[in-house]
Amino acid sequence: MKTQHWFVLFVLIFWSCSKDSSEEYQNIPIDFKVPSNFPPLAYNLAANPITEKGFELGKKLFYDGRLSSDGLISCGFCHIQKDAFTHHGHSISHGVNNAMGTRNTPPIQNLAFQTTFMYDGATSHLELQPIIPFTSSIEMNGNFPDALAMMQSDKTYQKLFAQAFTDGQINSENMLKAIAQFMVMVTSSNSRFDKYRRNEVQGVLSEEELDGYAIFNQKCASCHATDIFTDNSFRNNGLAVNPAVNDVGRYRVTELESDKYKFKVPSLRNIEKTAPYMHDGRFFTLEAVLDHYSKGVVNSATLDPILNTNGALGIPLTSSEKTKIIAFLKTLTDNQYLNDKRFSEF
Repeated sequence: MKTQHWFVLFVLIFWSCSKDSSEEYQNIPIDFKVPSNFPPLAYNLAANPITEKGFELGKKLFYDGRLSSDGLISCGFCHIQKDAFTHHGHSISHGVNNAMGTRNTPPIQNLAFQTTFMYDGATSHLELQPIIPFTSSIEMNGNFPDALAMMQSDKTYQKLFAQAFTDGQINSENMLKAIAQFMVMVTSSNSRFDKYRRNEVQGVLSEEELDGYAIFNQKCASCHATDIFTDNSFRNNGLAVNPAVNDVGRYRVTELESDKYKFKVPSLRNIEKTAPYMHDGRFFTLEAVLDHYSKGVVNSATLDPILNTNGALGIPLTSSEKTKIIAFLKTLTDNQYLNDKRFSEF
């Protein structure tokens, strides 16, 4: 009986360990749902389905400073969640060894609904986008051989890659796919404005906010289109050129004269939290942004035609209209998104 007792105990322990192991390595798909007021997805989920372990791996990579050459600068260093994943207060980004960039850190919300990335559209694929800051000498200054060697020697990464991908390989393809899964999930869709658009109970806008929405639709929505608030286009919005930098925008990618000083139209979601504004962070308030459009537009060969009506530059805006537009823009703040523990580092 004693031998039989120990045999049964051994079988139970073995079964329990096997069960825990199988559950531990189970990679459950995440059902990504497009909000009803959003346009269709631009990202191909079928080619890189989101899973719990893939998302977990992508999040770890996003916040891991060891990917950079100095071991400190992670993606999350410049993309801070409470600031809608921007570097609030910094006109331009800075990276390894405090190297200074030339552009303001853009938000990364709702990237799965966008067709191009970076201010100049340097890539049109979300899985390739992280390569740009990762390898930039003034951002993370990383390289794949060193990053992969670090992950291959790290037990947590060994486990996560094995769980997240069928082949379990710690390689650049799986690394970039995991980061993309995290970025797809970083979706902002629960502001008061969203709830208003979906006729939800908490979606009540004040008269001032509704007036601002009407003015916005009349004077701003041709560029900041759909409920994503960008038409994914590149436009010259009449900013005076900074001669110290002379950032030519989209021209850096296409080398077409017609693209000089054109930059991607940014989304306005969570705009209340993402100051400073413009590609070089030159404006620190929404009031300053609207002042630019009403009286600060500079003419040039590639100025967007919308901002030049028979020689009259900019968008006519009264003080009252500006106040109402800003009231509306603040309804785009999504506090659930800004505090969502799924996206936070800790």
